[in-house]
Amino acid sequence: MTTLTQTSPVAHQPGWFARAENWLDAKGKGAWIAAMVLGFILFWPVGLALLAYMIWSKRMFNSSCRSTAKSFRTQSVAMRPTGNTAFDAYKADTLRRLQEEQDKFEAFLERLRDAKDKAEFDQFMDERAKKDEERPPEA
Repeated sequence: MTTLTQTSPVAHQPGWFARAENWLDAKGKGAWIAAMVLGFILFWPVGLALLAYMIWSKRMFNSSCRSTAKSFRTQSVAMRPTGNTAFDAYKADTLRRLQEEQDKFEAFLERLRDAKDKAEFDQFMDERAKKDEERPPEA
């Protein structure tokens, strides 16, 4: 007889590449350029790969590499209480109303998609019925 052991879920840890990317983003565009130059000096394919990645991910042409890191920090700051109870109540109410509006809008879009799907299906069935009527009966 075997027993089933339960393992606790482990929090997802980003890999070394994601950690390095986040670290370079935190340091800015200069760090990306320095890493690319070092890559060319140490082993030219590494520098070339970094250059290609910077161009592909549009890090070369952004005004700031830290835009993604800033958005994550902004989200965490937005959820923190400020200490001002009146403002915190207003913020919680506003966020609740926005969430309700988003839920209503998503429900509206779902109904719209369902109506479109039903209309397309009805059109298909009508065309199929017309084809069946036009087809001569088989003996």
